[in-house]
This record gives sequence, C-alpha cells and structure tokens, in this order.
Amino acid sequence: MKVPAFEMPLDEIRASLGKLRRPLSIAVLRARNPFNVGAIIRVAHSFLVREIVLVGSERYYERGAMGMDRYENIVCVADEAELVARVRAGGGKLVVFEKDAARVDLWHADLPAECTMVFGSEATGVPDEIVRAADMVVGIPMYGINHSFPVTVAAGIAMAEWTRRHYAS
Repeated sequence: MKVPAFEMPLDEIRASLGKLRRPLSIAVLRARNPFNVGAIIRVAHSFLVREIVLVGSERYYERGAMGMDRYENIVCVADEAELVARVRAGGGKLVVFEKDAARVDLWHADLPAECTMVFGSEATGVPDEIVRAADMVVGIPMYGINHSFPVTVAAGIAMAEWTRRHYAS
C-alpha cells in the first residue's frame, strides 16, 4: 500500500489517504481522560479507519494524537443518542466493546466488514443505552487478575483483529 509523503500539502495527503481507508469507524466516549482519546485517534490512523466519532463535548488531548488528527476524519456528536442515530442512518452495525456486558469474545465474534466500534470511558464503560442498541457486544479475553485493559489498548486490539480478518493478505 502506498502512503503519501509528508511533503505534500495536507489536502493532498488527506485525499491520498481517502483512497486507502477501510470501512471501519471508531466511536469514543470522551469522558474522563482526554489523553486516551488522543491516543486512540493516533492508533486509528494506523489502521486507516473511515472515521473517528467523538461523543460528548469534552476536549481531547491533541498531543496524544501526535498530529494524526490532521489526517483523520473526525466527527463530533453531542451524545449517545446522536451516535446511535448516525450509525443507523448510515446502515452500519454498532459493535460495542464492553467486558461486563459482552455476549461474545473477540476471538469468536463475527465482526462485520462495515461497522462502528464503540469504546467507553475507563471509569464508567459504555452506557446501557448504547449497549442495548448494539448489534454486538464484545469482550476482549483477559488472562490475568487485572479487571480491564486500558481503553487505548482495547481499541488497538480490536482494530488489529478486525484488520487481520478483513485485510490480511
């Protein structure tokens, strides 16, 4: 895959990347830790997701994105209801990552080719209204005594597994 040179103007880089983007979107609830949101933007760029949907009004830490936010399609929505409406209007599947409400683990989940993966706050997880609206609620297997992955790590694991299944060749 050819990645554009940084010397190109920003709009040309974004246009070049647009041709390479995957049909995966990421939604992040912006509660509590703005650094995590920035870091997820950086990780999402590595997988060339279609868009990153930020839910809520809290700012994200741009330094955590390491400049990759300039190259990404970032959409801001006011709340969880607007997120669900946006996904449904686009005909996509809502895949929620929430360990305690999981109905299937990541290794056995039938991850749709076109979907929006939702990651919640490390403090409160994903709200019940989004879990109820989900087409799939997925947990990432853990083997130690730790209760959960950091949200940035969970998002990275999920994006990597989705990419492995749909784009490994």
